[in-house]
Amino acid sequence: MIRTTLIKSTASPALRLGLSSSPLRSRSVLALTLGSHTHVSRQLSTSSMRPNESILTTKQSHNESTEGHNLKHEVREVPLKEGTGSRLTQHDAVSTVPVMVRGDWVLFHPVYSPEELKAVEVLHRNPKTLGDKFAAGLVKLSRRIFDFVSGYKHNTNPPAPGMTLEELRKAGYMLSEKQWLERILFLESIAGVPGMVAATLRHLTSLRLMRRDSGWIHTCLEEAENERMHLMTFMTLRQPSIFFRLMILGAQGVFYNLFFLSYLISPKICHRFVGYLEEEAVVTYTRCIADLEAGKIPEWTNLPAPEISIDYWRLHPDAKLLDVLYAVRSDETTHRFVNHSLANLNPATDVNPFALREPDMHVKGAKIEQVILIWP
Repeated sequence: MIRTTLIKSTASPALRLGLSSSPLRSRSVLALTLGSHTHVSRQLSTSSMRPNESILTTKQSHNESTEGHNLKHEVREVPLKEGTGSRLTQHDAVSTVPVMVRGDWVLFHPVYSPEELKAVEVLHRNPKTLGDKFAAGLVKLSRRIFDFVSGYKHNTNPPAPGMTLEELRKAGYMLSEKQWLERILFLESIAGVPGMVAATLRHLTSLRLMRRDSGWIHTCLEEAENERMHLMTFMTLRQPSIFFRLMILGAQGVFYNLFFLSYLISPKICHRFVGYLEEEAVVTYTRCIADLEAGKIPEWTNLPAPEISIDYWRLHPDAKLLDVLYAVRSDETTHRFVNHSLANLNPATDVNPFALREPDMHVKGAKIEQVILIWP
């Protein structure tokens, strides 16, 4: 018998950052017990930190349940078929986690309140340095090319008044649900690359130089997994064709290697590039939400949220796809805020505060970046 227990982590409230004193998002730690009642918990200690890290605090947990969200701890038992032994050793296993364990095995990610979901603003950071201008120009060029290839024209004022939804879609002024889904799947398959590249390179640097990373790897991995979970969520709505998969394979191969080489040269410009890329992601999801709420994507109006999204973002059991889009947009806003803020730091020497604490969406949604002040 495999027993699983969800354990809430605790942390000290001490913090000296120019971030926010707003409530922190919840975080659960998954403990797996095979044939016993032993609980395994992850503990984050500040005793071994360097002097300039000791002023930071771990991401705290809170016991309150966000309105409409059930965050109660559960103990779930997964029965095994007689004579099969542990299902984790079976050749047809699709995961190293039992089927009934859902959601809490992933890395830290925010769970948003209804007020936070509505607090997102479409913002743009004006480029200041030559590197900023290069990153912003590259993102703008990439967006224009992608819009041209996909035939998308965003125009709030159709050329001919009284055009039907079908006519607007054929003219390229509105996307159908299939086109929206293809656009989202393509973008999310690419968006999960930068965080993993950055985490890999920093991980290897830490091993090679035999020194601590100051929390950057953690945040980069969280971003990569979060983007991957976006992809896994929308994949439940439609399985892409072979041609679409080959297109993603080619794009990912080119982008991964280019970003890998670029991060070796200038991590700051790379994080700025991701910040501008996430600005465009926020714009994309904002437009998609607006179209859905305006009845321009009727196929999605009452579409239930995929089960994976309900587990991941702690949505209501009867949540709709619109709720998922709001949650994904908030995630992209987080990446926008974090990457623009990381681009303001020295990646070789500065501590990454976001590995320990993040402000809530009332801050991240209304500010494009954070000037981080750390003092002894």
